[in-house]
Amino acid sequence: MKRMGTAVIGCGAISGVHLKALSQLPLTELRAVVDINEALARKTASQYGCEAYADYREVLKRDDIDVVHICTGHHLHAPMTVDALAAGKHVLTEKPLAESRDSARAVLEAEARYTGVQLGIVFQNRYNPASRTMKRYAESGELGKLVCMKGLVTWYRSADYYNSEWKGRWATEGGGVLINQAIHTLDLMQWLGGEIASVKGSVTTDSLEGVIEVEDTAHARIVFRCGAKAIFYATNAYLRNSPVELEAIFEKGTLHMKGDRLYLIQGDETAELCRPEAVNELGAKSYWGVSHAVQIRDFYEHVSEGRKFWIDGKEGVKALRLVQDIYESSRLGKRIDYP
Repeated sequence: MKRMGTAVIGCGAISGVHLKALSQLPLTELRAVVDINEALARKTASQYGCEAYADYREVLKRDDIDVVHICTGHHLHAPMTVDALAAGKHVLTEKPLAESRDSARAVLEAEARYTGVQLGIVFQNRYNPASRTMKRYAESGELGKLVCMKGLVTWYRSADYYNSEWKGRWATEGGGVLINQAIHTLDLMQWLGGEIASVKGSVTTDSLEGVIEVEDTAHARIVFRCGAKAIFYATNAYLRNSPVELEAIFEKGTLHMKGDRLYLIQGDETAELCRPEAVNELGAKSYWGVSHAVQIRDFYEHVSEGRKFWIDGKEGVKALRLVQDIYESSRLGKRIDYP
């Protein structure tokens, strides 16, 4: 089988997960890395045995590059994705799809226009065993109807974390804890709950006022068309990166996820359904989960077999829309109803 030539755009922290996964895939051959920090690009290229570039447009001209990974700041996701699709490259981009509604619309229009290539959005937590088990129960009806859910993200980000050219600013990050950290949990909630009827929420800056423009804390109440109600809370104002918690209460039982573990509670009985299967080698970044490599492999398998990748633009924009609607609800001080 012909190996696909790949390039990774952006050599910051998250790129390491992509680069390691690519080095272990027989379907791929890493041929280029890109970063405007030329020294960082050269260092990364030396480590992985490929070429270094400072301008991603030069990589898009190469006929031997089939797939590009976008691991840059949020505000660059959309324009780079559009350019790559137009150049005939498959794209796997880190979340969010874009930093604004207008940018997201441009990506979706490009995806519809350039039908010969695929777009994938990284929501690796959908691949976690606990998440997939919850999805299985939600779809099977084994526990009856979904009644309610809650999602909790209590993490920590210091002022130094925002010592960046793009983080902490509306124009470049597109928001704070909601769009950067908690979007994964919101994505799981909408994935499990289905179509949304309404959302009401608010955002505040509780611990980093004067340091960042964006929020470090948010809460919301979500109503799903199936009738289920959900509450959501996220903050970067805690002092630890605690395991994410997601609870789904059904008519015949409760599923409670804490980190990588999942429990089924029925009456007085509690059964552990999932526990960590893989060794997490991300150290201090363990809260990213262990499923990046699983999603990356799945994306390449879909591309190589000519199958439509399931977390595409249309699917990936759902969590972004929810994030944007929480921002709008906070700004307007009222509930946002979905048509």
